[in-house]
Amino acid sequence: MNRFKDLNVWQKAMDLTTEIYRITEKFPQAEKFGLISQINRSVVSIPSNIAEGAGRNSKKEFSHFLSIAIGSAFELETQLLIAQNLKYISGDKPKELVTELSNIQNMLFGLKKSLN
Repeated sequence: MNRFKDLNVWQKAMDLTTEIYRITEKFPQAEKFGLISQINRSVVSIPSNIAEGAGRNSKKEFSHFLSIAIGSAFELETQLLIAQNLKYISGDKPKELVTELSNIQNMLFGLKKSLN
């Protein structure tokens, strides 16, 4: 299964990654090597691991990389909540991001379950 670009979850994760990168550009420069770096690494890990897993030779390997993507999604959720608490993200945006992330998490769980 190496047609990862056709996976709806990969497409949504790519959209979220682009949005998160745009948001973290506005964080204080003091966070460049802290929260910005952590958030960007977590979010980029989600579609990257979906793609890497899809390129593997077995469902078992794909499932393993989906587990990593799921872990990164939960890590990202925590980091977004920290950014919200620090008021780096305000208004309705944190809720929107967490809702989209929850949708991606559910899609990842569903895809992983379908492989077993």
